Amino acid sequence: MASRAAPSALFLVLAAFAAGASAATFSITNNCGYTVWPAGIPVGGGTQLDPSQTWTVDVPAGTSGRFWGRTGCSFSGGSGHCDSADCAGALSCSVSGQPPATLAEFTIGGAQDFYDISLVDGFNQPMDFSCSTGVNLHCGGSGCPDAYLFPKDDNKTHACSGNSNYQVTFCA
Repeated sequence: MASRAAPSALFLVLAAFAAGASAATFSITNNCGYTVWPAGIPVGGGTQLDPSQTWTVDVPAGTSGRFWGRTGCSFSGGSGHCDSADCAGALSCSVSGQPPATLAEFTIGGAQDFYDISLVDGFNQPMDFSCSTGVNLHCGGSGCPDAYLFPKDDNKTHACSGNSNYQVTFCA
Protein backbone atom coordinates (compact mmCIF):
# COMPACT_ATOMS: atom_id res chain seq x y z
CA MET A 1 0.00 0.00 0.00
CA ALA A 2 2.77 2.47 0.83
CA SER A 3 4.31 2.04 -2.63
CA ARG A 4 0.98 3.05 -4.26
CA ALA A 5 0.68 6.22 -2.16
CA ALA A 6 4.08 7.55 -3.24
CA PRO A 7 3.31 7.52 -6.99
CA SER A 8 -0.07 9.18 -6.33
CA ALA A 9 1.55 11.93 -4.27
CA LEU A 10 4.26 12.38 -6.90
CA PHE A 11 1.61 12.62 -9.63
CA LEU A 12 -0.27 15.33 -7.69
CA VAL A 13 2.92 17.36 -7.20
CA LEU A 14 3.86 17.04 -10.89
CA ALA A 15 0.32 17.90 -12.00
CA ALA A 16 0.28 20.99 -9.77
CA PHE A 17 3.67 22.07 -11.14
CA ALA A 18 2.59 21.53 -14.75
CA ALA A 19 -0.67 23.42 -14.24
CA GLY A 20 1.14 26.49 -12.89
CA ALA A 21 4.14 26.31 -15.21
CA SER A 22 2.51 28.16 -18.08
CA ALA A 23 0.41 30.65 -16.16
CA ALA A 24 1.19 34.35 -16.50
CA THR A 25 0.95 37.39 -14.27
CA PHE A 26 -0.22 40.66 -15.81
CA SER A 27 0.73 43.90 -14.07
CA ILE A 28 -1.49 46.72 -15.31
CA THR A 29 -0.26 50.19 -14.39
CA ASN A 30 -1.87 53.61 -14.75
CA ASN A 31 0.78 56.23 -15.56
CA CYS A 32 -1.88 58.71 -16.72
CA GLY A 33 -2.68 61.89 -14.84
CA TYR A 34 -6.29 60.71 -14.53
CA THR A 35 -8.17 57.62 -13.33
CA VAL A 36 -8.37 54.65 -15.69
CA TRP A 37 -10.72 51.69 -15.19
CA PRO A 38 -8.90 48.74 -16.78
CA ALA A 39 -10.93 45.70 -17.73
CA GLY A 40 -10.15 42.21 -18.94
CA ILE A 41 -11.92 39.19 -20.34
CA PRO A 42 -12.19 36.29 -19.80
CA VAL A 43 -10.16 36.91 -16.62
CA GLY A 44 -9.79 40.04 -14.57
CA GLY A 45 -13.16 41.69 -14.87
CA GLY A 46 -12.40 45.29 -14.02
CA THR A 47 -11.25 47.76 -11.40
CA GLN A 48 -10.44 51.41 -10.77
CA LEU A 49 -6.81 52.57 -11.00
CA ASP A 50 -5.92 56.03 -9.82
CA PRO A 51 -2.69 57.56 -11.17
CA SER A 52 0.43 55.48 -10.28
CA GLN A 53 -1.60 52.44 -9.13
CA THR A 54 -1.04 48.88 -10.41
CA TRP A 55 -3.52 46.01 -10.70
CA THR A 56 -2.16 42.44 -10.84
CA VAL A 57 -4.08 39.66 -12.58
CA ASP A 58 -3.07 35.98 -12.80
CA VAL A 59 -3.99 34.39 -16.13
CA PRO A 60 -4.07 30.58 -16.37
CA ALA A 61 -2.47 28.61 -19.19
CA GLY A 62 -4.70 27.95 -22.17
CA THR A 63 -6.36 31.38 -21.95
CA SER A 64 -6.82 33.88 -24.78
CA GLY A 65 -8.19 37.28 -23.96
CA ARG A 66 -7.71 41.02 -23.78
CA PHE A 67 -7.22 43.94 -21.43
CA TRP A 68 -8.21 47.54 -22.16
CA GLY A 69 -8.60 50.85 -20.36
CA ARG A 70 -11.87 52.67 -19.81
CA THR A 71 -12.17 56.40 -19.12
CA GLY A 72 -14.76 58.74 -17.70
CA CYS A 73 -16.41 56.05 -15.61
CA SER A 74 -18.93 56.39 -12.81
CA PHE A 75 -20.09 53.33 -10.89
CA SER A 76 -22.50 52.71 -8.05
CA GLY A 77 -22.91 49.20 -6.70
CA GLY A 78 -20.96 47.62 -9.57
CA SER A 79 -22.95 49.20 -12.41
CA GLY A 80 -22.65 52.51 -14.18
CA HIS A 81 -21.20 53.91 -17.37
CA CYS A 82 -17.85 54.79 -19.00
CA ASP A 83 -17.33 57.46 -21.65
CA SER A 84 -14.94 55.18 -23.58
CA ALA A 85 -14.69 51.38 -23.86
CA ASP A 86 -17.77 50.78 -21.68
CA CYS A 87 -18.69 47.11 -21.20
CA ALA A 88 -22.46 47.06 -20.80
CA GLY A 89 -22.29 49.36 -17.76
CA ALA A 90 -20.44 46.84 -15.58
CA LEU A 91 -17.45 47.56 -13.35
CA SER A 92 -16.35 43.93 -13.68
CA CYS A 93 -16.59 43.21 -17.42
CA SER A 94 -17.80 39.94 -18.89
CA VAL A 95 -18.06 41.35 -22.45
CA SER A 96 -15.66 43.43 -24.55
CA GLY A 97 -15.63 47.18 -24.29
CA GLN A 98 -17.51 49.30 -26.82
CA PRO A 99 -15.31 50.95 -29.46
CA PRO A 100 -13.14 52.87 -29.36
CA ALA A 101 -10.91 50.65 -27.24
CA THR A 102 -7.14 50.14 -27.37
CA LEU A 103 -6.70 46.40 -26.76
CA ALA A 104 -3.83 44.37 -25.27
CA GLU A 105 -4.54 40.89 -26.69
CA PHE A 106 -2.89 37.67 -25.51
CA THR A 107 -2.82 33.90 -25.71
CA ILE A 108 -1.12 32.09 -22.83
CA GLY A 109 -0.03 28.73 -24.20
CA GLY A 110 2.43 26.06 -23.21
CA ALA A 111 6.00 26.58 -24.42
CA GLN A 112 5.14 29.85 -26.16
CA ASP A 113 2.75 32.77 -25.55
CA PHE A 114 1.53 35.39 -28.03
CA TYR A 115 0.60 39.05 -27.59
CA ASP A 116 -0.30 42.17 -29.59
CA ILE A 117 -1.94 45.59 -29.43
CA SER A 118 -5.05 46.06 -31.54
CA LEU A 119 -6.67 49.29 -32.69
CA VAL A 120 -9.18 47.47 -34.88
CA ASP A 121 -11.82 48.65 -32.35
CA GLY A 122 -10.35 52.18 -32.38
CA PHE A 123 -7.98 54.09 -30.09
CA ASN A 124 -8.94 55.45 -26.68
CA GLN A 125 -5.82 55.12 -24.47
CA PRO A 126 -2.06 55.33 -24.99
CA MET A 127 -0.66 51.92 -24.07
CA ASP A 128 2.58 49.97 -23.81
CA PHE A 129 2.39 46.17 -23.69
CA SER A 130 5.39 43.96 -23.03
CA CYS A 131 6.34 40.42 -22.21
CA SER A 132 9.23 39.72 -19.81
CA THR A 133 10.95 37.71 -22.57
CA GLY A 134 9.81 39.72 -25.60
CA VAL A 135 9.67 43.15 -27.17
CA ASN A 136 7.87 46.21 -25.82
CA LEU A 137 4.95 47.34 -27.98
CA HIS A 138 4.16 51.06 -27.84
CA CYS A 139 0.97 52.76 -28.97
CA GLY A 140 0.83 56.47 -28.26
CA GLY A 141 -1.83 57.41 -30.80
CA SER A 142 -4.38 56.22 -33.33
CA GLY A 143 -1.87 55.33 -36.07
CA CYS A 144 0.78 53.48 -34.06
CA PRO A 145 2.96 51.13 -36.13
CA ASP A 146 3.16 48.47 -33.36
CA ALA A 147 -0.60 47.81 -33.46
CA TYR A 148 -3.09 46.07 -35.70
CA LEU A 149 -5.06 48.87 -37.37
CA PHE A 150 -7.21 46.72 -39.67
CA PRO A 151 -8.36 43.09 -39.42
CA LYS A 152 -6.15 41.99 -42.34
CA ASP A 153 -2.96 43.85 -41.33
CA ASP A 154 0.42 42.20 -41.69
CA ASN A 155 1.27 40.04 -38.71
CA LYS A 156 1.92 42.22 -35.64
CA THR A 157 1.59 39.39 -33.13
CA HIS A 158 4.72 38.70 -31.08
CA ALA A 159 5.83 35.54 -29.34
CA CYS A 160 7.51 35.11 -26.00
CA SER A 161 8.52 32.17 -23.87
CA GLY A 162 5.87 30.37 -21.89
CA ASN A 163 5.84 31.15 -18.17
CA SER A 164 6.52 34.84 -18.90
CA ASN A 165 4.95 37.82 -17.17
CA TYR A 166 3.38 40.85 -18.82
CA GLN A 167 3.18 44.57 -18.26
CA VAL A 168 0.36 46.75 -19.60
CA THR A 169 0.99 50.45 -19.00
CA PHE A 170 -1.45 53.23 -19.77
CA CYS A 171 0.15 56.59 -20.72
CA ALA A 172 3.69 55.14 -20.73
